Amino acid sequence: MLKHAVSQVQHKEMKNYLPDIHKNTTEVPIKLRTFVELTMDVTSASPRRYFFEVMSYFATAEHEKERLQYFASPEGRDDLYKYNQKERRTVLEVLEDFPSVQMPIDWLVQLVPPLKTRAFSISSSPLAHPNQVHLTVSVVSWTTPYKRKRTGLCSVWLAGLDPQQGIYIPAWFQKGSLPRPPPSVPLILIGPGTGCAPFRGFVEERAIQSSSGPAAPIIFFFGCRNEDDFLYRELWLSHSLNDGVFSEAKGGGFYVAFSRKQPQKVYVQHKMLEQSQRIWNLLLSKASIYVAGSATKMPSDVWSTFEEIVSKEGEASRDSAANWLKALQRAGRYHVEAWS
Repeated sequence: MLKHAVSQVQHKEMKNYLPDIHKNTTEVPIKLRTFVELTMDVTSASPRRYFFEVMSYFATAEHEKERLQYFASPEGRDDLYKYNQKERRTVLEVLEDFPSVQMPIDWLVQLVPPLKTRAFSISSSPLAHPNQVHLTVSVVSWTTPYKRKRTGLCSVWLAGLDPQQGIYIPAWFQKGSLPRPPPSVPLILIGPGTGCAPFRGFVEERAIQSSSGPAAPIIFFFGCRNEDDFLYRELWLSHSLNDGVFSEAKGGGFYVAFSRKQPQKVYVQHKMLEQSQRIWNLLLSKASIYVAGSATKMPSDVWSTFEEIVSKEGEASRDSAANWLKALQRAGRYHVEAWS
C-alpha cells in the first residue's frame, strides 16, 4: 500500500528532508512510504491495546479478526502482554503478523506514535573544536525473551553513515542538565560507559583554560566492562601525565573501574570509596559533583556512595549526610544527567 502511493503533505518540518526544488512550497508530493519512514515510529515503538482493536475492524480474514478482538479484550490482556509488550514488537511487525489488515493511512497517522527526536550529550568543547559538535554513541542492541534481536533505531542509523559523504542530519540544541563550570571550581566527575560523553568536553575545556591561567583540579571516575570498552583511553591517560588536568601536579586524578576484567565485579562506587578522603577534601574546597550515564541503578548507587563518604569522613549520621548532599543539590553543586 505504501510503496507507490503518492500524497500531498503539508508539514513545516517535512521540508527539511526534501530537495531544494520543494523548499519554498507549503504542499509537496511525497510517497506515503517516505512519509511513514520519516515521521512515524513503525520500526521501534510497540502499539497500544487500542491499536489492536482498530486493526480488528480492518481485518478481512476471520481468524485474524477474532485474534485481534481477543487481544483488545480484558480476557486477552495477559496474552497481549506476552505477544506485544514483553517482546517489544513493533507496529510494522504486528501489521506483518496480520496481513489481511488494510488500515487506511489516516488511521495509521492517528494511532502510530510519531518518530521521536533523539537527545545526545555533546562530548566536545567549542574551545577545542570550533564549529564542530562531537557525539559519543553506543550502538544499542538486545535480545527479547523469545530470542528476537533488537537494535536501536537511531544508533544503528548513525553507525551506518559514511563520514566521507555529505549527509544532512536535522539537529537542534537545548540547554542540558550539566552546566559548564567555571575554571575555578574543582570537579568530581562520575561517568561510566557512555556517561563519559559530556566529560570529554569538560576535560578539553579545562585543559585549554589551564594553559592560560590557574584552574581547579578534576578527579574523574570512569567505568567499563574491560579494556575493549575503554572509551577515549588515550585521552584520559594522556591527561593523567605531566601537566594534564588529571595529573597529581594539578591535584587531579583518573580512576577506572573494570566490572568484568576480574572475577569480582568492580564499579565506580568501589573506586570512589577508595578515594573517600580525597573526595571529602574536594567537597570542602567547594567542588561540584557531576554524574552522567545509565538511568537504571547507577545514579542512586552513586548517591548512596556519596552518603557513605560524607558520613564517614564528616563523622555524621547517614541522615545528616543525605541532608548535606541535598543542600549541595539546592546550591547547584550536584548535577545528574541520566538516560535509559
